[in-house]
Amino acid sequence: MIHQIPFVQLPLWVLITGFVFCILFWRYSKIQEMIATISVGLYLLAGIGLLVSVYQNGIQVLQVGKWAAPFGITLVADLFSAIMVLISGVLAFTITCYSFQDISAERKKYGFYPVLLIMMFGVCGSFLTGDVFNLYVWFEVMLVASFVLIVLGNTKPQLEGAVKYVILSFISSGFVLTGIGILYNITGALNMAELSIAISECPDKKLLSIPAVFFFMGFGIKAALFPLFSWLPASYPTPPISIGGLMAGLLTKVGVYALIRFFTLIFTHDVALTHSVLLIASGLTMFFGVLGAAAQNDFRKILSFHIVSQIGYMVMGLALFTPLALAGAIYFLIHNILAKTNLFLISGIVKETNGYFNLSKLGGVYKNFPLVSVLFVVSAFSLAGIPPLSGFWGKFILAKAGFESEQYFIVAVSLLVGFLTLFSMSKIWLKAFWSPMPEAEKKRIKYNSISLFKSKYFMVLSSIFLALLTMFISFYPDYLISLSEKAAVQLLNPEIYINAVLPK
Repeated sequence: MIHQIPFVQLPLWVLITGFVFCILFWRYSKIQEMIATISVGLYLLAGIGLLVSVYQNGIQVLQVGKWAAPFGITLVADLFSAIMVLISGVLAFTITCYSFQDISAERKKYGFYPVLLIMMFGVCGSFLTGDVFNLYVWFEVMLVASFVLIVLGNTKPQLEGAVKYVILSFISSGFVLTGIGILYNITGALNMAELSIAISECPDKKLLSIPAVFFFMGFGIKAALFPLFSWLPASYPTPPISIGGLMAGLLTKVGVYALIRFFTLIFTHDVALTHSVLLIASGLTMFFGVLGAAAQNDFRKILSFHIVSQIGYMVMGLALFTPLALAGAIYFLIHNILAKTNLFLISGIVKETNGYFNLSKLGGVYKNFPLVSVLFVVSAFSLAGIPPLSGFWGKFILAKAGFESEQYFIVAVSLLVGFLTLFSMSKIWLKAFWSPMPEAEKKRIKYNSISLFKSKYFMVLSSIFLALLTMFISFYPDYLISLSEKAAVQLLNPEIYINAVLPK
């Protein structure tokens, strides 16, 4: 029986409606700001409703236009995709509030809010699509909007970063599109559920490794896996913090989502090969990402390299391919989105107070702005995996899964990377927060704690909100761990997905 659940498409309708109204009020940036805030707020509520519905009623499916799968366009929400829609709503709402005082009037005038909404439209569609070609289309919607956000403002560093980002994204899209063509030629299917069946029945399994390589390369670039990550630290530090924080929190995670979806539902024909490659890539990504972070002396560049490093943990959970490992990957994914985004937001607040991102010119933040320092400690120590913060639980689950799978080397790498992460976070703390500010830079201090909150209260409150969410999943991890375990069970049992999507 096909369940026609219009609620599945509600998050998409909320975003596209907000985009249309923003375009109608193109000349009125204040009205656009209000429309965008309402839209992402409703998107967040729709995400909550979708997750509750999936949790209570099982996988939700919408066959657009009542064309039954595999012939029509299918939207599917299982627990994993519903979790991702919800966390993307949390992030979009937080970033929109932060942007009130971070994005300049000129950037707002040139369409920051409608482009933000259309990018989120692409992100949401990527999570909900049940078709590999439509996944490519949603990716392109998201990427084109992100190109615009990166160059919005037209500064030289932004344009330099955008060139690298655009070139690598085009290469990535080429890999994905080629993989789709080969996969369709082998199986004659594009619907993910039908593909899962077709691949299991394919007489020549060796041929399937060819499209698997193309999808690994395409999504690996989007996820910033080693050695395909050089574009990320070159481009993410260049736009304003609202844009950089949104991209740091979400865009690479969409690539990770696609890897998890494809290598649990579709490419499971030769797990010994495909997931061994993923395991090697995860270890190299962790290690070289954190080495890059340790070598930097700029707040945002350190955080950008850590995006790369932390992606390795998520892919490690996929590569181990056990229920516990996948649950750890999902938990770690949510933790990282919250902690990493908040660190970007905090770097923007520090820039507002002291005028720099360069650590050698910073100092005295702890003395002058203790609240900002507390927010940094919560997110930074969580990222490093200090107990009992959320990063510890994510790394603990992944390490336990690694020991159970007898993959001792990758566990050792993950623990080493955790120590190096703590080192680079400590470097930021010592130079920017604990050390006194250089005498020559003291004239740049524009605020005290009270005036900072009064003039930048949306920025500070946005950071507090993410810190509180991080603390909640740190001190009450059972809720998210339990949800992640249920999502992992669905992922490792493709027949649940197939039976929900395809007509009996």
